Order: sequence, then structure tokens, then C-alpha cells
Amino acid sequence: MAQYGAGTGRPCSAVVRALVAVAALLAGTGVLAAPAAAAAPSSRTVVIGVPGMMWSDITATRTPTLWKLAGRGGAAALSVRTTRPGTCPTDGWLTVSAGQRSRLAHGDCLLPATPSATPSGGATAADWPAIRADNAATTYHSRAGLLGDAVHRAGDCTFAVGAGAVYGLADGTGRVDRYVSAPDRARPEDWTRCRLAAVEIDDLFRAYQAAGVDAKGEQEAVAEAVRARAVSTADQRVAAVLAALPPGTNVLVAGLSDIGVPPHLRIAIGATTPGGPSSFPRGLLTSSATHRPGLVTLTDVTATALKLLGLPQSDEAVGSAWRSQKSDQAATPKIEALENQDVAAQAIRSVQGRFISTVVVAQIVLLGAAWLLLRRRPGSARRRRVLGAARVVALLGGALPVSAFLAGIVPWWRSSHPAAVLVTTVVVVGALLTGAALGGPWRRSKLVPSLIIAAVTAGVLALDVMTGSHLQMNTFLGYTALVAGRFYGFGNQAFALFAAAAVLTAAWLAEYRVRAGQRWTAALVIGAVGVGAVAVDGLPMWGSDFGGVLAMVPVFAMLALLAAGRRLRWWWLAGFGAAAVALVLLISWWNARSANPTHLGKFWNDLVAGNGGEVVQRKFEAMTRSLGFWPVTALLAVALVFLYLALVDPARWRARPLLVAYRDTTTMGPALIAVLSVGIIGTLVNDSGVIILTVTLLLTVPLTVAAALRSLETGARTEPRPSAPRSSARTG
Repeated sequence: MAQYGAGTGRPCSAVVRALVAVAALLAGTGVLAAPAAAAAPSSRTVVIGVPGMMWSDITATRTPTLWKLAGRGGAAALSVRTTRPGTCPTDGWLTVSAGQRSRLAHGDCLLPATPSATPSGGATAADWPAIRADNAATTYHSRAGLLGDAVHRAGDCTFAVGAGAVYGLADGTGRVDRYVSAPDRARPEDWTRCRLAAVEIDDLFRAYQAAGVDAKGEQEAVAEAVRARAVSTADQRVAAVLAALPPGTNVLVAGLSDIGVPPHLRIAIGATTPGGPSSFPRGLLTSSATHRPGLVTLTDVTATALKLLGLPQSDEAVGSAWRSQKSDQAATPKIEALENQDVAAQAIRSVQGRFISTVVVAQIVLLGAAWLLLRRRPGSARRRRVLGAARVVALLGGALPVSAFLAGIVPWWRSSHPAAVLVTTVVVVGALLTGAALGGPWRRSKLVPSLIIAAVTAGVLALDVMTGSHLQMNTFLGYTALVAGRFYGFGNQAFALFAAAAVLTAAWLAEYRVRAGQRWTAALVIGAVGVGAVAVDGLPMWGSDFGGVLAMVPVFAMLALLAAGRRLRWWWLAGFGAAAVALVLLISWWNARSANPTHLGKFWNDLVAGNGGEVVQRKFEAMTRSLGFWPVTALLAVALVFLYLALVDPARWRARPLLVAYRDTTTMGPALIAVLSVGIIGTLVNDSGVIILTVTLLLTVPLTVAAALRSLETGARTEPRPSAPRSSARTG
């Protein structure tokens, strides 16, 4: 990023040094590189898998054992997403085995196949060589048998109860040392022989299969009765297992798969049987994979088991160990809060596609209307009223994206119709924000109302990631635990919205300095906003966004030079890009030294281990798949044509006031160039692909149209300003 000193053309060294200094200061205080945590003492551990179990199943009367266990230990909602939207039982167990998302390819979503018994009393998983080969060839390159191999290398044995447990504990050869088909077949000495055991309690899944009931709700009455009996039986089996365990045994309960569709969040409980020190005090479970109290992932089960056993975790296991945040919250309110997470996730899932499609269609209609209106000069009072109303609609369209995040302040998930309340809340918040943008003496300004919405968008998202990213979970443009793509920091869509808002805010704030002839002061304004935006987006304790740094560093540097009236040179652009790469690698290296690195630090570790190319390949393949989202591609095509007419060939449209605001302001052109650049770079370096560019335009296009409509409404000039820096956008 360029140094924004008046009268200088020096490149990005000063800003990079400043950001490095901030990173070093934070590292010195333990934010980026905390001391390594002491390893937990080894102890006996049992993983109890209950496929399909949800927190809505857990009550004091129907499931007293699990209810008490959740009350006295740590509890969380469990994201069970593996390689496909619906996780099958075998997928879940294989994910526990590998510590990475895994699958049973080409198999029906049934219970795991019966293993082959061995003469020594153990068992071998069916089709194990094919399973290992298939998972090694996926984009996740998971290694089935990782957990079992780690236990065997330590000289311990594994005990599996049920066919699924064999898939969870099998070593690289597919073998477990001791196997019984059901908990009631286990002998007392079986529970003490091996330090790691796994138990499959599949009553719920079997009940649905036997009754022919899926999870879509077509036979709700039958499904409810079947489910109630099955969860009660499963709870009794858990009670029997707990009663047989030696004192001080660590117990990990996981509802490790879905039952048909749609996907849900499942139960996760960590507790210790009486008679020994508890590894999970009463409270909410969390992990470094989510950074959220009350939410953990399926891959965390492997990491937790390894830590409890005192075994090292391989880099191939991507999860993080569960830890319990102490709380005096009673069992019932704790369970209700965990259940609400799934309610919110289901509400988002049910309306997200329709909401985004509606916004996309509305944007296309807005662009078409703007095209017609901006081609006509203002005349009658009626024409001005139409333009004014269209401006309000455009500002509302620009306010809706941030309103989708602000809606999280309202507990809409507690209502009887959460999806309807959510949509209503988003629209109401958007209307209030639009009213605020038009409610003061600045309402007659061409830029200020759009600037207010852009600044509020950037400010809300920045404040959110700096305080824990609470507004991003279960929002239309955020992330959900059902997808499990991101749990903290900036998700790809939120980054795109933040980057566009920060660029527009910086450019339009600088407008007034440019008009006063203070171009380098304008560049300083842009630089200050850019430094703050990059820090918020890239630092691990806030945005923790790898691709965002790569996109924003060169774009803000470019925008500052455009505002300063300097012509861009290709070697400058290359230098800005190199600075961005160096900065993000520096942050990743520093974060890798932390005891609980984010995905930035994990990428550095992958890079050092020679696996960085695989990560990049997986991201690139996901990016190219995004081209298949035709509603997104349609909006993108229309918006790009619209901006092309404004940026590439403005002289041709000078006689037809297509974008009056572009001609009537000095920073509109550079702002649009910068937004397009950050969207295109973000598209290329993030796995969400064209969704990145589309989200940037969801904010940029309506705010630009609103400014243009106001210019046309007030009879703006039809000739471009002589001082507009359009020609400076050329590269030399």
C-alpha cells in the first residue's frame, strides 16, 4: 500500500512497516503468539456416537441421563458437516477416524456395514482399503485410520462397540483390537483393557429406517412418536454404558450424523464419570475451530480424544480440542439456548435462497429503471418526484445487506415463525437506516446519504469482528454452522461487503479534500481508512481473512494514487500485490506460533509442510464451481455492463446522462474502479468465487445509482468536470 504523505510518490513500505509494528506489538502481548498450553494428563476416554440426536430431543423426563450429563459437564451444538450437505453415519465415524472431513463414497446413507471378526476378538472394517484410497483422493486428502494409528503407536489398544465404532477407531489396516456388536455384550474387563473406546448407539437412526420415516416432516405425527421412543431407548443405553465405565473416564457424546435431509446441528457433550478430576467443568464447550461458546465441530472429536489421551495431534487432523467455559447455567436453559442455534440455522436455510434471489431480481430491476431514468433529463415536477422515489428505493437496496447483519441484534429465532420475523426485521432495519441517511440536512447532497450507508456498513462489520463476529452467524450474507465453512472472523461474503463499503467510504470522504484542491490530504484520508480496514480484516484476533489482505492492500494503494491525481504504472501495481503477499504471509507466520492458530497459521504450517498447493487447489476448484450459480452470474453480467458504460467509455455517453454522478464528482470513477478491482481480486483468491464480486456490487450499484438519481433530479451538469481524474486510471 502506498505511503500517503503529501507530495511523495513513495510506495507501500511505510504502511507495511506500520502493520508489521502493530502485529509485533500484539504478538508481544500474547495476542498472536501465545505460549504453548501444557498437555493434558492422559486418561481413559470413551466416544459415544448417537447418530441423529439433537438438543430438541433432550428433556429431563425423556432423556434423563443425557440431560444430567449436559447439566454437569460441557455441552455444545455440534456441526456434523463432512463432504456433502447431509452427513451419513459412516461419514461421521470416518471423520472421527481421520480428524478430517471424510465419506463413504457411492454408498447408501445406511448404518455402517458389519465388520469382519478376527480370531483375537477384534474386528476389521469392511472395504477399508477402498475407503482409505477414496478419501485420500478427495480434496481434503483425509487419512482414515489416523486416530487408531496414533493409539497403536503409543502402545495402547482400541475397543469398539457397534459397527460404526469400528470405522471410527480402525487403524491404517482397518483393525480394532477388541469388538462387540452392542453395549450389553461388553464384559466389565473390556472397559478397562483399552484407554480408548468408542460406542455406537444407533437406536434413533434404526427407528427411522424401520418406520420408513424421513426427516422432511411428511409424516410428522408418526415421526414424532417414533423419535420419542427411540431417543428414550438411546438414553437408557447411554446410562448403561456410563454405569459400566471406570471412575474418572472421560466421555465424549456426539450426535455425529444427520438422518436424511435437511441437515441439523446435533448434540455434543463432554463429561467425566464420578471418581476422578473432571476434564469438562459445567458450562459450554468451545474450541479453537469455532471460537464460539456452545458450538464445536465433528473434526474436533478426534483432536479432543488425542489430547485427553496425551497423544500428539498430527497436522492431518484439522480439528481442535474441546474445552469447557465454566458457567453456572442450569441444564434446561443451557439446552434451550443450544436448541435455538439449530432453530436459527434452519430459518436461515429455509429462506436464504429466496431472499438472495429476491434481492438479485430487485437489483436487476433497479438497474433497468435507472437506465431509463438516467437517460432522461429532469423536467416536470412529476419527473422529479419519480426520481426522488427511485433514489429512496436505491438507498434502501444499499441498506439491506448490512441490515441482514443488524437483524441479529433481535432474537428473531425465539418467535413461533422465525423465518418471517427475520425477513421483516431485515426490511424494517433497512428502512430505518434509509430514513437516517435521508433524515438530516445532508439529504439534498448527492453523496452524503450514500456515504452514510457505506460508512455504517463498514463500521458495523468492523465492530462485529472486533467483538467476536456475533452478527455473522446465521445471517443471509454471513455463515451458518450447517455449512461449516467459517465460524469466526470475516466470511467471504461479509469480507466482500466490508471491502466494498470501506472503499466507498474512503473515496467519498476524500471527495471533499479533492474538491478543495488538497489531493494528498485526500490520499491520506484514503490511506487511514485502508490501514484500518486491512488490520480489521487480516489480523487473526479480528477478521482473520487471508484473501481479504491480498485484495485490499493493492486496491487502497491504487485508490489513494488515483485520488492524488497520479497515473498508475504496471510495476507499481505489481509492487502493491507483492506487498500484500508479503504482509499476509508475515501474519500467517506469526499466527502459526500461537498455541491455538487460526486458519492463517494453519495455512503457514501447510505451506512449510509442502501441502500449501493442495489448499490452493481446493480453493481454486471451489471458485470455479461458483460460476454455476446462474442467478448470481446474471446479476453480475448486468452490473458489469452497467459499470462498463460508466468507466470504460464515458465520453460516448456524455450526451446521454447515464451516470451523472460519475461526471459530477471527482472520486466516483476511482471508487468504482477500486470496487471492481477488490471484487475481481477477491473472486480469484477466495473459494466463494463470483459471489465475492456479486456482493460488492449489491452494495455499490444501488448507492451509485442513488447518487446519480439525485444529480439528475437537481439538474446536474451534462459536461464532465475538467478536474475529474478519469484519465489517471490508465496504466502506463
